[in-house]
Amino acid sequence: MRDLDLDHNVRPTLRTPAPKLMRRAAFGVAACLSFSLAACNSAPDKPSPVANAVANATAAVRADDDMKTVLDAYAALDPKAIEKVDVPTARAQPTIADAVNSVLKTQGRSTSPQALVPGVTSRDITVQGAAGSLPATVYKPAGNGPFPVVTYFHGGGWVIADRKVYDGGARGLAKAANAIVVSVDYRRAPEARFPAAWDDAFASYKWVASHAASLGGDPKRLALAGESAGGNLAVATAIAARDANAPKPLAVIAVYPVAQTGSMNTESYIENAVAKPLNKPMIAWFLDKLLRTPADKQDTRLDLVHANLAGLPPVTIINARIDPLRDDGAQLQKAIAAVNGPVDRRVYDGVTHEFFGTAAVVQKAKDAQQYAGTRLQQAFGTGQ
Repeated sequence: MRDLDLDHNVRPTLRTPAPKLMRRAAFGVAACLSFSLAACNSAPDKPSPVANAVANATAAVRADDDMKTVLDAYAALDPKAIEKVDVPTARAQPTIADAVNSVLKTQGRSTSPQALVPGVTSRDITVQGAAGSLPATVYKPAGNGPFPVVTYFHGGGWVIADRKVYDGGARGLAKAANAIVVSVDYRRAPEARFPAAWDDAFASYKWVASHAASLGGDPKRLALAGESAGGNLAVATAIAARDANAPKPLAVIAVYPVAQTGSMNTESYIENAVAKPLNKPMIAWFLDKLLRTPADKQDTRLDLVHANLAGLPPVTIINARIDPLRDDGAQLQKAIAAVNGPVDRRVYDGVTHEFFGTAAVVQKAKDAQQYAGTRLQQAFGTGQ
């Protein structure tokens, strides 16, 4: 049998048996070796060299050359396993953004964001969240406005990372969409557990909508975007805007979003159980820090595939092949299509979770940013 995937036009794409066999072989190695990972770890807060080798090898064997270069640079930074450390230690770990900078330095290139994405300026501001002011960065493309305005939410499992770590994705999207992007630092768990981040996301979106003109933007052309945990927030905020009769976004960009909490035994979770930079144990660790009670897992702000998804603007889903969350995207696509909602999805082979912000060194990240930008321009009516 051939492997059936849904492409961005919600039509079947047939893949040959060879890639499927390779994926099964990679999964077999990962599953076999992951069984003994606990025994391989000699200390509770740091993976052994064997565990690191397993995690990196299973992802790298399927990764494109440029993605593998980033993964190798990330491994060289010697990150501790997030799921084995406390929150302050987790927040201090190297990131894929750090790995990109390492690759750029090795290539003798500038690490300046302005040099990497020319024509986009940035400045830090504060926006109003649900419980006070929140730091944010405004990215503005070159030219004369008013520009469309995108409110953007970073990833990090609602626990780690911030807008600075996700600069590459937000800045690149401002360029690709020719739009202002406002990237917001929402409150993180465990200091502010669920649903604090969702409350902040909706409050900050409303603030951006009401201040769009003062930012140089057009308040009638709004959109939402985010990566990973932020991809979830973007979709959930669009739902909240619909239900509250708030200004309606014209589009949503959800990059490898967390979309369901019903099962961590999907094919992509199993296949990428020990992948880097995101694996199955990390997601369980994030949820442990995020949730107030187990019942929160059934809240449809988090469990999007069981939410009322009718009446949303066009939703664009971007997934990476080497990612536990790949099937979350497929389930979200199916749920939106089931209520006749406009949805478009692309799965990028050869790349991992967090690839979207690596456009300085990874070609498919450039492609994904351009795809997202084109989708936004179509929604804004500014595309050619």
